[in-house]
Amino acid sequence: MSTPEHKALRFLTAGSVDDGKSTLIGRLLFDSRAILADQLDALEKRAAGAPIDLSLLTDGLEAEREQGITIDVAYRYFATKARKFIIADAPGHEQYTRNMVTAAAGSDAAVVLVDITKIDWKASPVPLLAQTRRHSLLAHLLRVPNIVFAINKLDAIEQDTQTAFENVAASLRAFAEQAGIQVKGVIPVSALRGDNVTTPSANWPWYSGQTLLQLLECLPATDERHDGAMLQPVQYVTRDSGNEGEGTGHQPRTFWGRIAHGSVKAGDAVQAFPSGETAVVAEVRYNAEVVARGEAGQSAGIVLDRQVDISRGDWLATPGAIKPADQFTATLAWLDTEPAVVGRKYWVRHGNRWVQARITAIDSRMDIHTLEDHDADQLAVNEIGRVQIHTQQPLPVEPYLDNRIGGALIVVDPTTNRTSGALLVKAA
Repeated sequence: MSTPEHKALRFLTAGSVDDGKSTLIGRLLFDSRAILADQLDALEKRAAGAPIDLSLLTDGLEAEREQGITIDVAYRYFATKARKFIIADAPGHEQYTRNMVTAAAGSDAAVVLVDITKIDWKASPVPLLAQTRRHSLLAHLLRVPNIVFAINKLDAIEQDTQTAFENVAASLRAFAEQAGIQVKGVIPVSALRGDNVTTPSANWPWYSGQTLLQLLECLPATDERHDGAMLQPVQYVTRDSGNEGEGTGHQPRTFWGRIAHGSVKAGDAVQAFPSGETAVVAEVRYNAEVVARGEAGQSAGIVLDRQVDISRGDWLATPGAIKPADQFTATLAWLDTEPAVVGRKYWVRHGNRWVQARITAIDSRMDIHTLEDHDADQLAVNEIGRVQIHTQQPLPVEPYLDNRIGGALIVVDPTTNRTSGALLVKAA
């Protein structure tokens, strides 16, 4: 298995509205020559002699181009000689915070942009924008392991650029330390001009650190633990065609899903949830081929030695590793305009299983400005709090800090079918 450094890096850009996230991604694509010739021609024709609007490389929806904002998450791909990248351009508007959460959930890194023209960089300490704080906290809560701050639009400051950068960087580092966020780097950039994005800036001799691309090339990718017990959510089930198993009463079925942690090989004992039945692994498949073992992070298929009643939404695990719980404490990032209230029933999805649940208590709400917890009886849109959850059926939940798959649930409003929140399990 390849080392994390050799894996493609999945990262998102986050921050407030118009901080330059789409332009930054456009600059990375443009400078790395990841743009098709017809795309470049279209941009040049649209510009009509003016500088190319690089943000149009990610704003793919017609409504995005018309309004000049990012609404949905746009994914783009590019590669350098050192590495491959998958970029998620997340919206900055508060009303689209749920899209940012979606992008962060599977990312290895977050580049949080800070528009220096929107803040008073001469103040002490420099006040940060609410979305800068919110997106940084959400990325941290969603266990994005590498968080980078890019201070953008320094080219708009005519003098004292070094002082401006250092003041804002000091405020960002103080906020990150208070929030428990380990910052991988704070970089001065101009996405529009290209300073310190892929090449060092000749305009800021006072900065001698890495460019943004150099830093991204050496960040480790997220790697779930490979040792210990195996856990796999069953996403779908396939049945072998042909005459395999004829006369034995057993027509082999393959249970597919991404392994959350641990590894599995032929001969291992596994237990199904919620039935509790045990069986022995007969084969492990990957890309339709039989392989020696499946490891954490891989989408693998498991064939058992006997017929067991397993369907989408079930879980497979090392016997005794699953400890189902119907009550647990979690961090709740609320994304719905209707507030989260105690006692109301919601649908929650854990892996691929849907069950009804309700919030039995709201312990606290986090103030994103002071990072202090306050008493609360409800959570409004974009607020983060600690809650107690009771599910209709026991679920094999794990602390989110231990595993992102076993410890995450989404909350859906049963009336509107809107995705209302993200639950990150703290303890069962």
